[in-house]
Amino acid sequence: MISTPLRHAGIVALTLWTCAIQAAPPERITLTYELKRNSLVIDVSETLEHDGRTYAITSEARGRGILALFGVLKRTSRGRITPQGLRPDEFRDERGSSWAVSAKFDWDARSVTQEKNGKSETLKMPATAQDPLSLAYSFAFVPPKGREYDVTRADGRGLTPFRFTVVGNEKLATPAGEFQTLHIAKLRDGPDDKATDIWFAAERDFLPVRVVIVESDGTRADQIITRIGK
Repeated sequence: MISTPLRHAGIVALTLWTCAIQAAPPERITLTYELKRNSLVIDVSETLEHDGRTYAITSEARGRGILALFGVLKRTSRGRITPQGLRPDEFRDERGSSWAVSAKFDWDARSVTQEKNGKSETLKMPATAQDPLSLAYSFAFVPPKGREYDVTRADGRGLTPFRFTVVGNEKLATPAGEFQTLHIAKLRDGPDDKATDIWFAAERDFLPVRVVIVESDGTRADQIITRIGK
């Protein structure tokens, strides 16, 4: 059960969120992040492009130090823009030239076909399916309404149901400046489930400016914005 202070924060956040004048983000925008995973550091660059009808998101990650030997890790999401937000058609996760997984969304058949290691599997698609990139950027087009909402993530490895709740509005200091943000958190299914928190810049089209994931073993991944550019 959500405590009274958290409920109050959620109501305030929801009010500000709903009342904000929402415009589509620029047709092309690039966000750069620093991702720290315990003692390891990774530079991440994500570019969103759209024409008001379709979109493409490209994410490239390059490790520092010994991680640079692994080359560039690339993820892409392509699809359409709808009144409900982004509707992905295909997601790809590539690590070098010899490894890739993908998820293809068939919205008419309500199915997701995932491919991994040369094998494919078609799964029934939940109504709220998103891939990892479209999930993060869909709010830039249509912020979700409500204090809690459900979404299923399809990443080529399977379908994972998430339930998020609004934590509240927070000022967030980053290397790219200070942002007024909306903070949401994934409700954990149990002690072995990872914790996921996301902060969206309320005055910058609800673009994601920080993501923190904590595994059950305590491993912490903190991705924070360092620059927003064209």
